[in-house]
Amino acid sequence: MPATEQDLYALFDELGIETKLFRHAPLFTVEESQNLRGEIEGGHCKNLFLKDKKNNFILAVLSEERKVDLKALFKSDHLNVGRLSFASADRMVDMLGIEPGSVTPFSLINVTHKDLIVILDKGMMEHEYLNYHPLHNEATTTIHRDDLLKFIGHFGFDPIIIDFDTL
Repeated sequence: MPATEQDLYALFDELGIETKLFRHAPLFTVEESQNLRGEIEGGHCKNLFLKDKKNNFILAVLSEERKVDLKALFKSDHLNVGRLSFASADRMVDMLGIEPGSVTPFSLINVTHKDLIVILDKGMMEHEYLNYHPLHNEATTTIHRDDLLKFIGHFGFDPIIIDFDTL
């Protein structure tokens, strides 16, 4: 059974991670988020769940304004993967335990597929505080960038930080 928002916040407490929670109407796109977020501080982000034909799966966590060239990403020296595409909604539910529109680095709480590749945007990591959905798209959680790395590391993932400006 996938983790709930309450499970996520209990883990934050266990890890000593402070966050702020903002409730809002469901958001499905970056544009909707920009229109409804108000004055939530920090970098606002988008998350992509990708795969290649060899069944490599990637969770890419980026600044919301970042444009992603999947062809350039797969050809980069940072990854050893095949041509990339978006993973299916079914695979997202199976692997990340979340529904489309709710992709978040916090979904690592549900991941048992330890070969998942986690990519973080270097530009995003320049923000002191970052914002993500807490396993659903009806709220936004603000977390310090160092605590995001602590959270990711707790699950044994070593994220690849990529400067998307150089792709």
